[in-house]
Amino acid sequence: MFERPEGGERAVLVHLEFPDDEQREALAEFRELVAASGARPVEVITGGRRAPDPRYFIGSGKAEQIRRLIAGDGRVDLVLFNHALSPAQERNLERLFQCRVLDRTGLILDIFAQRARSHEGKLQVELAQLRHISTRLVRGWTHLERQKGGIGLRGPGETQLETDRRLLAERIKYLRRRLEKVRHQREQGRRSRRRAEVATVSLVGYTNVGKSSLFNRLTRARVYAADQLFATLDPTLRRLELGNGCSAVLADTVGFIRHLPHHLVAAFRSTLQESRDAQLLLHVVDAGDPLRHEKMEQVNRVLKEIGAERVPQIEVYNKIDLLDNVAPRVECDRHGRTRRIWLSALSGEGVELVRGALEQWLGSGRRRLGLRLPPAQGRLRALLHQWGVVVEEQVERSGGWALVVLVDDRQRELLRRQKGFEEVEYLADGAAAAPGAGSDRQIPRFSERST
Repeated sequence: MFERPEGGERAVLVHLEFPDDEQREALAEFRELVAASGARPVEVITGGRRAPDPRYFIGSGKAEQIRRLIAGDGRVDLVLFNHALSPAQERNLERLFQCRVLDRTGLILDIFAQRARSHEGKLQVELAQLRHISTRLVRGWTHLERQKGGIGLRGPGETQLETDRRLLAERIKYLRRRLEKVRHQREQGRRSRRRAEVATVSLVGYTNVGKSSLFNRLTRARVYAADQLFATLDPTLRRLELGNGCSAVLADTVGFIRHLPHHLVAAFRSTLQESRDAQLLLHVVDAGDPLRHEKMEQVNRVLKEIGAERVPQIEVYNKIDLLDNVAPRVECDRHGRTRRIWLSALSGEGVELVRGALEQWLGSGRRRLGLRLPPAQGRLRALLHQWGVVVEEQVERSGGWALVVLVDDRQRELLRRQKGFEEVEYLADGAAAAPGAGSDRQIPRFSERST
């Protein structure tokens, strides 16, 4: 067997074309993945097959061609496949090439390992890597061979392979326990937002479509954004003030990709749950990508896998600054609700259209009310501000507050169950009239409702 090098960047890329859509991959996207991993391509081997070869995936002739190329170059450290290889195929290719072989899944996992920054992200990536490696322990390590037999050598004991499998299993259990704690922490945060009646809007989309750039534009955050695949992995949440007493929590999530490894989807399930529990999804799309419809289908497949297929979506077509004669605009359905927005997160053109659409979606069904709170209801006043529904507020002589709020039916019902406040009809000029004003416009008051 070969000695496995500590690292290497010179790589031969292998890409095959298949008639089956489920096995077809894009060569341009593969090049971007390789660039994101830090490898330097020295040769791209392409070809076509009707079906993968059981032994080498690429067939014996093409495998021999790559072997001669590697032997002649002498400096190739890695062969990267733009396809998913079985453990047996990967092992056979490494024996033939005498160098490391990595498939598309392993390449994506390596990129994720480089980009993970938060504690949770590192745990998730390590779990996905170990689950992937656990099926490939038999490849390339000469010290993992079966123990020798013979006089004086027989007896109980573990082989090195069994030891590594046991250690891997223990590490995977440990990571799952740690991630379960993180999942509970995230769930507590989601419960707090639900109690505060704060809506969550999640940014989803294919990788490198500009989600983080749009997130920064809307929230004025400084999330890392770059023109590369999987520039950011760790989810970021920021409060977004929309005006008219309407606010939301905006979540920036990891980008998706065609044939996203199942291990990654499983490991990032707690992170992706932000999308499943959101009230609205902003599906960001690269407007100039000729394969945008296919990539949108891939995103929707992942959303279905995590149980978020029924969450309402607004499609956001980004990067119109790269197109000719395309202006920012909004497209609505037959009910007048926003369905598509065309904008440029880089230049800022059309970003305000997103705010207007969010106000429309999240503020629908809300109505303005005048409320009068006594001084003892400071906690309820704080709750109203936490909801982000206070439009206007005045301090009364008694020390209480007269407020104008914008609430939906559920929030209104919660308020009417509270003790000691009065609900008054809202005047068109935006004020809640004081009792006994002696005016023809005096506001009729509801009776107090207490628990």
